Amino acid sequence: MTLQKRIWDLIVLAIFVFAAAFATAPWFAFRALKAAAQYEDVQAIGELVDFPAVRRSLTGQLIADAPAARPESPSIWRDPLSVFKKAIEPIAPPEPKVDRYLTVAGVSALTRGYAPGKAPPAMTRDGSLTGQVRDTIKGPYPGIAYWDPNRVRISVKRPDGSGKVTIFTFERKALFTWKLVHIRLPGDERQG
Repeated sequence: MTLQKRIWDLIVLAIFVFAAAFATAPWFAFRALKAAAQYEDVQAIGELVDFPAVRRSLTGQLIADAPAARPESPSIWRDPLSVFKKAIEPIAPPEPKVDRYLTVAGVSALTRGYAPGKAPPAMTRDGSLTGQVRDTIKGPYPGIAYWDPNRVRISVKRPDGSGKVTIFTFERKALFTWKLVHIRLPGDERQG
């Protein structure tokens, strides 16, 4: 075999390895997010998640629809007692529903396909090689719902067989760096 043929084979192999690494990088980012949430590695989660973008996406899904006709504010001339009652009511904002999704436990539950607070306790992992292979084969498996060179959507089906799917959208920030920018919740978990 000539030197030119070996160099050409190395170039083709390098292109193949680069393409495979580029195509699978979002899947590895999801796996890293899932492992970081499982082991409560807050710094790794911070590097893998664009929190302002995810907060905006979840807030849009969790805000209850505003009523079509809002009641008119009380008027001091028509109903002075209601005006005073409204004035002395405590002005406390409602608890943000997004916060439970953006905790370590919430991210861990979401990556496993469950709603925060509704996931069964994580099983203790067997550290041996056979235990890791058994856990990997057992599933559930994340699927690629959409792949684009700059954006990937990874779907996670709920293991209880209900057919509910959570979609994680990762966006490419650098050549091999992907960040979570959006989480789409199953339909029945939205609006509250």
